Amino acid sequence: MGERMAAMAARGEIDVLIVGAGVNGAGLFRDLTAQGLDCLLVEKNDYAAGTSAAPSRLIHGGLKYLETGEFRLVAQSTLERNLLLANAPHYVKPLPTLIPIFSWTKGIGAALRTLFGSKSAPRSRGALLIKIGLMLYDFYGARHRVMPKHSTAGRAASLRDLPALTPDIVATGTYYDATVTHPERLILELVRDGLADSPRSVALNHVRLGRAADGALTVHSLTGEVAATVRPKIVVNAAGPWIDEVNAILGEPSRMIGGTKGSHILLDHPDLLKELKGRMIYFEADDGRICLVFEYLGRALAGSTDIKAANPDTVRCEADEVDYLLESLRKLLPKLRFTRDQIVYVYSGIRPLPASDAKDPGLITRDHATPILQPVEGRPYPVYSLVGGKWTTFRGYAEEVADMLLTRLSKTRKVSTRDLAIGGGRAYPKNDADRRAWIAKLARESSLPEARVEELLAHYGTGASAVAAHISGFPSDAPLPDAADYSTGEVDYVLRNEQVGSLSDVVFRRTTLAVTGRLTIRLVEAVAQQTAETFGWEAARQNEEIAAVRERLKTFHGVDLK
Repeated sequence: MGERMAAMAARGEIDVLIVGAGVNGAGLFRDLTAQGLDCLLVEKNDYAAGTSAAPSRLIHGGLKYLETGEFRLVAQSTLERNLLLANAPHYVKPLPTLIPIFSWTKGIGAALRTLFGSKSAPRSRGALLIKIGLMLYDFYGARHRVMPKHSTAGRAASLRDLPALTPDIVATGTYYDATVTHPERLILELVRDGLADSPRSVALNHVRLGRAADGALTVHSLTGEVAATVRPKIVVNAAGPWIDEVNAILGEPSRMIGGTKGSHILLDHPDLLKELKGRMIYFEADDGRICLVFEYLGRALAGSTDIKAANPDTVRCEADEVDYLLESLRKLLPKLRFTRDQIVYVYSGIRPLPASDAKDPGLITRDHATPILQPVEGRPYPVYSLVGGKWTTFRGYAEEVADMLLTRLSKTRKVSTRDLAIGGGRAYPKNDADRRAWIAKLARESSLPEARVEELLAHYGTGASAVAAHISGFPSDAPLPDAADYSTGEVDYVLRNEQVGSLSDVVFRRTTLAVTGRLTIRLVEAVAQQTAETFGWEAARQNEEIAAVRERLKTFHGVDLK
């Protein structure tokens, strides 16, 4: 990457500088590089280290957006969900979703008032209202449909199927959305795809952006001494909840973001997973807030809250939020036990929503907007800020913004990303038979056990081929302590090929070791030792990295490593 950056700095002028490598920034980078533009993507932390690492792990059409009349957003979201199921099948999986229904007719009046602009959300959504919503959802999801339509069941059948469910229900509805198993890795793959498409483009994490004279911008590495100066024709601010902070760096103070906090908890709860049977329960808490619970990589993920919050650097899941989620689960599933000692991980992030005076955070639009700061004296480039949006719609939003930028640069689109596979989703096995054949073939080629290849396929999709080849040539491959589905050879591949700048990058984002609550001090120290040996860190740096991981786990994720 250093050679690419040196070449870009030597050229001086570039087409587009993108600030922020969350899903919106990475998605736009992938789209623009596919069109042949010279792009520089910069991120102050690591790829996907901010809000994009703290979603509900859902790829969904936004059923609840029907209440607020955001039909265009639902139409776009359901389409993009279906496209992601096809383009990223290694990480985006179908998720059958069950809605408990507690009345037959309640909520219709409130729903109509909300639809026509009321600032209070509906309460106690009844069967008729939910049935209408699911029919509309099926209608909007018809384009590129890959999953079944909705169904409903009465109280008796529902309780036979899910005995732990509260007997207060009158019926249930079932529809299909999707989950994303490795959101951080999906973002990394967007970046890597962009770099493969455009050898003149560059993506840098762990860098600081600054202004220089005559409208130039500087990039300084936070992990080394590398610095460069570039002159972009266009700047895109994709910093999410940090958008206003970045605009201030660019000399344009703004108030575009008015985010809300969403917190989640992950539980070690085998009894709950047995009841769920691979489904999500999408339910209404006592205050009308929509909550959810589903199996995520062997844990039960429950969320989320929706609280106005301003500082993305200090946001965390607070004790009262944990209490709220646990109590909501107790009322939903009264036959099961829910306690704090079952929690293995918590996380929280700020949704980068547009500034709003809405009293109910749930009514702030999840749609996106792209305000433009036109060039002025001392700043010869326009600044496009990517405000709002959601994980599911990143590709469509990127396409929309890319077309705006191409028009401004007097260029035309060369490639559509609508059917463009992402990373390890390319040539992914389409069914169980193909999957078994793919695993068997790679096992023969790499001399790895089929069970190990299956783990690699889950981690990397068809990118497992490169990882398996690397492991085969690694002289001392061994399972990691307390996480046998990862190995030292696999970690070596990640360290040498995936722009790792810190120990946190490995345990929080390149792997699922942290989010699944499996980190132990023995495991952290083993990965730190291997990272230090690979990068030549001194003992002091190694200890600092371990301390940083422990502090982050304790402060932001409710995990105290002993």
